[in-house]
Amino acid sequence: MSEKKQDIFKKAQEFEKKEEKAILNLTRSSKFKVAFILFILAAIAIGMTYWTIAQSRVYVEKAAVNAPVIALTSSTPGILDKVFVHEGDVVSENMIVAQVGDMPIRAKTSGVVINVLNTPGAVVTSQQAIVQMIDPLELRVVGQVEEDKGLRDIKLGQRVVFTADAYGSKQYSGVVDSISETAHQTDIVFSISDKRALQSYDVKVKYDINAYPELKNGMSAKLWIYK
Repeated sequence: MSEKKQDIFKKAQEFEKKEEKAILNLTRSSKFKVAFILFILAAIAIGMTYWTIAQSRVYVEKAAVNAPVIALTSSTPGILDKVFVHEGDVVSENMIVAQVGDMPIRAKTSGVVINVLNTPGAVVTSQQAIVQMIDPLELRVVGQVEEDKGLRDIKLGQRVVFTADAYGSKQYSGVVDSISETAHQTDIVFSISDKRALQSYDVKVKYDINAYPELKNGMSAKLWIYK
């Protein structure tokens, strides 16, 4: 083979290699572009999913498991003679829990004792709670919802999923049982535009007490109320 032919053959090989490299780079670039586009589309899909879910429910961060406190008092002032119960005790209706002078103090209903004034010999008034108790059947998850944070979308009977801080991400189920008719002011927050205080309302969620015995009075919780 002459030198001229060899030179032509060499140049042809070099051109072929450059062409293969260009095709390979183009293929890699195309794959990267496709992968990037797929990533963007996936991100948009996930974002739309989260947005849709967020629009379908009301999130309530400030909530707690609570039951109305039943205060047992003496009908007249006197000296606290004896206390027969301790915190955590389960009492039955009409059971004697304490005695002031000659007057027995009886439980008004069955329930659990949550606080005791255990100071025999002390003078107590008719306004002073000697024993405080709750009825576990009245336990509810009570969330505070500000008037501009989805209150208008909350209705009785709506499904609720909630968590208790004590049990991490474990989810519980319930339904909206009541919505307070009157607002109560918590921390006063003023809008920059109109200087009006934001009001919050109590939303109570009923759940199966027997299914979730681990939920105790006073536990902090979070709610997701489905519209």
